[in-house]
Amino acid sequence: MTPSNGPHPDHDRGLEFDLSTLLSRRRTLGVLFGGAATAALAACTPTNGTGSGTATDSASSAAASGSAGSTASSGTTAAASPSASASSTVTRAFAECGVEIPQETAGPYPGDGSNGPNVLEASGVVRKDITTSFGTSGTKVDGVPLTVTLTLLDNANGCVPLAGAAVYAWHCDRDGKYSLYDSGLEKENYLRGVQEADANGQLSFTTIFPGAYNGRWPHIHFEVFESLGNANSAGQLLAVSQIALTDAACRDVYATSGYETSAANFPNTTLKSDNVFGDDGGVYQLATMTGSAKAGYTAALNVTI
Repeated sequence: MTPSNGPHPDHDRGLEFDLSTLLSRRRTLGVLFGGAATAALAACTPTNGTGSGTATDSASSAAASGSAGSTASSGTTAAASPSASASSTVTRAFAECGVEIPQETAGPYPGDGSNGPNVLEASGVVRKDITTSFGTSGTKVDGVPLTVTLTLLDNANGCVPLAGAAVYAWHCDRDGKYSLYDSGLEKENYLRGVQEADANGQLSFTTIFPGAYNGRWPHIHFEVFESLGNANSAGQLLAVSQIALTDAACRDVYATSGYETSAANFPNTTLKSDNVFGDDGGVYQLATMTGSAKAGYTAALNVTI
């Protein structure tokens, strides 16, 4: 891990400062880009549950990139027809309307104030790139690049996008260690961040590929809040779940330099033996992944709530 530019002078001003800054930027962007079109949301249905290939119907490149890649011709935000073409290079995992994302434990290292440290109270936590610590440290973690895109869908209303909802995501480093908790990392807060869903219910994080530690299949934790404004309010928590990474991607990444600890731990736990994903093999939590250890990976998941 290497230091970056050091502490941010506004690190102690809290999430409220982040929100006021974000709103100010939005007003500026609204003047510049007020006429931008929104992307159509592609509906997906389950495949065979392996998660290692592409979605079988209407996956879109925008879902994994977080950008607006197409314009809705009908003017609605409802799911597009199954005939929509899938990207040949970037896909997203499936979601099934009527089946909500499984609710899971936040685990012992949430950093959300439920068992000690609360990174959600710190200014700087609202960010896309979570590879560095912020505040009193500028430590940057090393690892294979990973872009994670989530598409939040309102299950009760026909899987329309949950625009304006917020996600807090966190995961371990390439050695299987968690900031804020593991020995020597108590003052670090890297690999933790909050993002707000856009008009398509989508948001993305830039991070590194997590490591593997004994007892767990490689994963990413996340909590979904009703809005960015209450991302530290337990009463507005809509879902707590985890993203499972694919076997093929894990094998590829863990064969690279720097992931030696993960390479040793990975064979010790399977999806079926994992205490979170084991009940169904993570069928609704297994990300669609593309890329390589050399070029970096993308992981995408539809989150039906």
